[in-house]
Amino acid sequence: MLTLRFKALDTVQARETVSVIPPSDKISDYFNSNVFNDAAMLQFLSKEAYKAVSNAIRNGEKIDRNVADQVASGMKAWAMSKGVSHYTHWFQPLTGATAEKHDSFFEPTEDGRSVEKFSGSALVQQEPDASSFPNGGIRNTFEARGYTAWDPSSPAFIMEGSNGKTLCIPTIFVSYTGEALDYKAPLLKALHAVEKSVVNVVSSYFDKQVQKAFASLGIEQEYFLVDEAMVIARPDLMLTGRTLIGLSPEKGQQLEDHYFGSIPPRVHDFMVDFETECYKLGIPLKTRHNEVAPSQFECAPNFEEVNLAIDHNQLLMDVMEKVAQRHHFKVLLHEKPFAGVNGSGKHNNWSLITDTGVNLLAPTKDPANNLQFLSFFVNVIKAVHDHADLLRASIASAGNDHRLGANEAPPAIMSIFIGTQMTEILENLLNNKATSKASKAASINVNKIPDILLDNTDRNRTSPFAFTGNKFEFRAVGSSANSANAMIVLNTIMANQLNKFKAEVDAHIKKNSSKKEDAILEVLKGYYKTSKKILFEGNGYGDEWVEEAAKRGLNNIKTTPEALNAYISKSARDLFVSNEIFNEVELNARYEIMQELYVKKLDIEAKLLAQLATSHVIPAAIAYQRNLAESVDAMKAAGLSKSDTEVQVNLIKEISGHIKTIYGNVQKLQVELEKAHHAKSSHESALAICKKVKPLFDPIRDSSDSLEYLVDDELWKLPKYREMLFIK
Repeated sequence: MLTLRFKALDTVQARETVSVIPPSDKISDYFNSNVFNDAAMLQFLSKEAYKAVSNAIRNGEKIDRNVADQVASGMKAWAMSKGVSHYTHWFQPLTGATAEKHDSFFEPTEDGRSVEKFSGSALVQQEPDASSFPNGGIRNTFEARGYTAWDPSSPAFIMEGSNGKTLCIPTIFVSYTGEALDYKAPLLKALHAVEKSVVNVVSSYFDKQVQKAFASLGIEQEYFLVDEAMVIARPDLMLTGRTLIGLSPEKGQQLEDHYFGSIPPRVHDFMVDFETECYKLGIPLKTRHNEVAPSQFECAPNFEEVNLAIDHNQLLMDVMEKVAQRHHFKVLLHEKPFAGVNGSGKHNNWSLITDTGVNLLAPTKDPANNLQFLSFFVNVIKAVHDHADLLRASIASAGNDHRLGANEAPPAIMSIFIGTQMTEILENLLNNKATSKASKAASINVNKIPDILLDNTDRNRTSPFAFTGNKFEFRAVGSSANSANAMIVLNTIMANQLNKFKAEVDAHIKKNSSKKEDAILEVLKGYYKTSKKILFEGNGYGDEWVEEAAKRGLNNIKTTPEALNAYISKSARDLFVSNEIFNEVELNARYEIMQELYVKKLDIEAKLLAQLATSHVIPAAIAYQRNLAESVDAMKAAGLSKSDTEVQVNLIKEISGHIKTIYGNVQKLQVELEKAHHAKSSHESALAICKKVKPLFDPIRDSSDSLEYLVDDELWKLPKYREMLFIK
């Protein structure tokens, strides 16, 4: 009788590629075809309704309920023209996934017939039950209701299923008492705060024509693809997204032959299908390629406004998983699905753009704009320096703990890489020295303003937060994360810092009767002097950096339970409350939710590891022991000496030792897990899981992997790394 492993192998080898035919040879023919974008609104909305939605998007103006009826009617007409029968408010609760509750346009009438109806009230607000979503103590039992409210700045879209289509309306999600229960609501507040502070600085000091600004974002998404038959045969992959046991293959990524290599045919067909669905939804995917680890891939879009970029990334992950099913693949978004090979991240490329089209983090040939660039550049450094622990907390998760500092991803120490040229410029600025001109430098003749290379693109893959020429790349975000968490923090600390900068420059001008340019430079020099310890140009993977960072006073917070404490520090409370991003209730709730999520994920892993060890690993080992024992008995019966059976006997003893180690540590794990669940608080429970339970994973895994190496291949029931990673 074939085990699931060998059935999976037979299934994978019999797979054929799934035919994919895009709607057109030109992507531009069907890009945005399932999005209620500007062109669709012009066609289906009245002038009044179109103007109202446009003003809401551009200026944040509220839409009158009467006009909302017109918008809903036009949106319904557009959706039904494309075969849509249902609609949903699409939101992002604190589970990390997206959520939706579908309602049909269908509505019966009193005369026994029916009509298709969609009102403005249904568009603007819905009432999904909030009782089953994480709330961190916000929700009382008698206040289980929650509300979703339409976000006009993110366009509605149509999700296509094999047997129907649904109109999806992006929304925020709040409790009955008004507190945010999602990622989008505080993100919109943070984006409003940074826009306001950017405009205030730019219009005051550099360009009075600037009236609006926005934060831009490009999210590179890494992921693994494994055949679904393999996943079905691996309970750990199915339920946790990562392999809790598994012997690394002899060939992994050491030959560096997968990175940018030829894309396997089945994978290529999946990518074409996945990209086609994304283009219909207006997701501007630009690149696809093999990543470093075997079976690891990456896609990346063009840059968009942060809110839309995050909506698109959440949608992208959902579409990716649905399309993968058609191709009999499973997408693994866990940060570390396989031990011994690189994990996956989500690189967030962030910048600030004005309504005049100027990237504030890009140097130019214009001297005045280079002072503007330096102002924003140094303020980013100052903001990250002052709130490094909070930025670390924003990327903390059970999955990302495996990746950060694992010599494959940025360390848990928050630092900034700016490159040798920018380091020289800032040092010379601090010491009132002239900057040496380089061949590519633009000539700048304004006194005290240094020359800046226009092609400042040196990279450092070991840095968690790197300047890459015209943007900062936050490389430490986990592949499964909602990037809103990091962007809420980053945009809030930047808004807060720019407000301080404006106040200090104005005070300097008033106190010293200084010129504007001189005041700006003096404040920037002070910022750089107090923040330069956060800058690091070397190898972030090396032990030397850990020692150096400690000398500089930079924290190395390695685990999620410890990292999350930054959210409830006094500085975080002051930051979020004063900038009106979170109130204290919301902040405490998020802290509780993130601690609880960590506990729940590790609890599932611990229970599953115990089950795998006792019902898969140990039985396979005992079966092989039995075969060896029978072999020894047969050899003795044939008259062979003790020395002739020595190898088999030693193997039996070695296997017995591993079985004993596994069983003993499984017993300890179950005891410590029970203790952790009886801790006094979610934080204490998370710490107990982290410090007492999780360390027991290692000896169980080590002995399991040793047994995988020793036990007869025919007896091992779980698909092996070499099979999952290399068979497509």
